[in-house]
Amino acid sequence: MTATDAPLQQHRIEWQTGRVQAIVVETSRVKSIILQPANWSGHWPGQHVDIRLTADDGYQAERSYSIASPPEEQLLTLTVERVDDGEVSSYLLDELRVGDALEFRGPIGRHFIWSQTRGGPICLIAGGTGITPLMAMLRHRRRSRAHIPASLIYSARSLADIVYRDELDAMARGDPDLHLAYALTREHPGDWNGHRGRVNEALLAENSFTREQNPTFFVCGPTGFVESISSMLVRLGVYPLDIRTERFGPTGA
Repeated sequence: MTATDAPLQQHRIEWQTGRVQAIVVETSRVKSIILQPANWSGHWPGQHVDIRLTADDGYQAERSYSIASPPEEQLLTLTVERVDDGEVSSYLLDELRVGDALEFRGPIGRHFIWSQTRGGPICLIAGGTGITPLMAMLRHRRRSRAHIPASLIYSARSLADIVYRDELDAMARGDPDLHLAYALTREHPGDWNGHRGRVNEALLAENSFTREQNPTFFVCGPTGFVESISSMLVRLGVYPLDIRTERFGPTGA
């Protein structure tokens, strides 16, 4: 039984060890780490885990990473972006190898979750690696064969910085109920016909659902991105309680 088969409950969260099964290069700054947990009771799309690294001298560092894999999979996929001078991300991207053990605990988080049993439509809005928990939702939606209307607006610096791009494009091509829109903020191919620049109200309005359809919005990305998108959605008439947010990085001024 997966977490999405049962009512949402608060389980005791303890540290455990997962064995690295594969490492996938997503972009020049991003890799996905695929773990086999020693003991896993399932998760909801949108949840995250804490990773703990322990040095030989006993020093420990912890960071949180969203789960990219759907609950239907037994393996856990964590997608990690390089943080400049980041001690944890540097180790995970440069030192970690297949077969290594990684200490983690989870799943964590009860607010930023969705499953096909909750219905839709859903509008997902991602900035950078904020796509990670939203990808778990999309993968779960595909695995459950739910024809729930969904829209993804994904902001990235360039096409090369779009994480999971091939999989997202394939999803959109094969699913008429899924609409995909990229917003490229820095670099654009010469033949680019998509959105140029940051996500704005016009792009949100064009790729969202009407109020009568009662959509739920999930916004994930850097703090400034999440705050900006949330404000624009409210100005567009979206009820604040229909906007769920997850953010990372330093808070805004």
